[in-house]
Amino acid sequence: MTQTNSPIPASPAGSPQFADVVRQAVADGLLGERQPVAGFIDTDGVRTSVAALRNAFPAMPHTLHTFAAKASSLVPVLRLLAACGMGCEVASPGELRLALDAGFPPADIVLDSPAKTRQEIRLALALGVAVNADSFDELRRIDELRTRDSVSVLGLRVNPQVGGGSIEAMSTATATSKFGVALHDEGAREAVVRAFTERPWLTRLHAHVGSQGCPLELIARGIAQTYELAEEINGSLRTQRVTSIDIGGGLPVNFADDTVRPSHADYVAALREAAPGLFDGRYALVTEFGRSLLAKNGFIGALVEYTKDAGGRRIALTHAGAQTATRTVFMPDAWPLRVGAFDAQGRPAAGPLLVQDIAGPCCFTGDVVAHGRELPELREGDFVVLYDTGAYYFSTPWAYNSLPRPAVYGFSRGAGGKGVRFAPVRDAQSLDSIARESGLAHADSLTRLGAGARAGGEQ
Repeated sequence: MTQTNSPIPASPAGSPQFADVVRQAVADGLLGERQPVAGFIDTDGVRTSVAALRNAFPAMPHTLHTFAAKASSLVPVLRLLAACGMGCEVASPGELRLALDAGFPPADIVLDSPAKTRQEIRLALALGVAVNADSFDELRRIDELRTRDSVSVLGLRVNPQVGGGSIEAMSTATATSKFGVALHDEGAREAVVRAFTERPWLTRLHAHVGSQGCPLELIARGIAQTYELAEEINGSLRTQRVTSIDIGGGLPVNFADDTVRPSHADYVAALREAAPGLFDGRYALVTEFGRSLLAKNGFIGALVEYTKDAGGRRIALTHAGAQTATRTVFMPDAWPLRVGAFDAQGRPAAGPLLVQDIAGPCCFTGDVVAHGRELPELREGDFVVLYDTGAYYFSTPWAYNSLPRPAVYGFSRGAGGKGVRFAPVRDAQSLDSIARESGLAHADSLTRLGAGARAGGEQ
C-alpha cells in the first residue's frame, strides 16, 4: 500500500487515556478471538463527571439531577449513578423498570414520553414517580387517573419553538417538533396558563430544546422562555403555582478530541445570562443529562478480522459496525467517531500512516464507521477502538443480522492510576438467547396454522 499525505484528519493511533485499559482487556481475554467486540465504562470517570455537574450548579436546596436512562440502559451503570446521588429520567415502561431495579427511589424518577399509555400513567402515579405530560390530551388522562392521595409531582412539557441545531433529528424545539405544547402556536400560551389555573396539582414546567448539534445559546434561550412562562403563570394566579422547572439536558459532546467542551459550567453560565432568575431559589430545578455524563467515559474495542484492498483503499473489517455504532454508520457527518489503532497485544499501533476505512460486520455496503482515516496499517488480529461511545452506542445495540449484543465491562484503576480492574456489566448475548428472542418457542406455530382446515378440504 502507498503512504499518503492526504488532508484527511488523522485519528489517534491509540489515546493514552485508555491505552492501559485496552492492553489489559486483551491480556485478560475480554477482547480477542473468543470475544471480538466489547464495550467499556470508566467508573472513575463517571463519578468525576457527576461531581463536575453538581459543582457547576449553584448550591440550591432543591436541585434534582437525573440521568437520562436511554443514554445507558444498563442496570449496573444506572446503579452506579444512583450511588452517586443522581435521579433517573425514563421514557418507557422498560426504562422505568430498569430504574427501579437499579435502586432509584420513585420520588427521584421522572417519566417523560410523548406517547404514555394509561397503564404507564397509572403505574407512575401509584409509585409516586414524577410525570411530565406531553400534551393537553395527556393532562386530561391524568385528570381521570390521578387520585387525591397521589404524591407524584406533575408537570407539563412545553416547546418554546426556538429552532433547531445542526442535527435536525436531535432538535426538539423546532416549530413542528412532536414534543410538548407548541408555545407560539395560536392560543397555546393562554391554554397553558388555563391548564395550570384549573389544576392545583400541576406544579412543574418542563422543556428540552435538543441535544447534539444544539448550541448553548439556543438551549439557554428555550429555557429562558420556559422560565418566563412560569413567571407569567404565577403572576396570573397571584401565587406560586409553578414551583419547579425541569430544564431537560442536551449538553452537546465534543467528539473531535479528548477535551470536555462545552462543560456543564459553560452551560450554567449560558443559563445565568439568559435567565438569571432561574437561580434565585424560588424554583426547584430538575436536569436530565445523559450523553454529556457518559460519552467520554466509555469506548468500544473490536478485533480486526480481515483486511482487504479495494479501489486503492485499505479496508479493515472489524466487529464494530452498525449494530453498535448505528448513528455513526447512517449519519457519519453528524456523528463522526475518533478511531484508535492497536496491535495484537493491545498496544498503540505504530508505523507509517495509511488511509483506511474501518468497516463493520453487517451485511450491507454502508456499514462503515470511519471513512478514509489515516491510521497505522491495520492487520488481521489487531484491534480498533471507537472513542467517546460511553453513551448510547454499546448500551443500545441494533439486532441487525441477528448479531449478538456485545459484552460490557466497567473498569477502574488502582491507587496512583496503576493497575486496571474490570467488572462485568452485561454478558455477551448467547446464540441461544438470540434464538429465544426470535420465537424459537413458537417455531411450529405458523406451519400448523390452518393446516387442519387444508387437510379437511382435501378429503
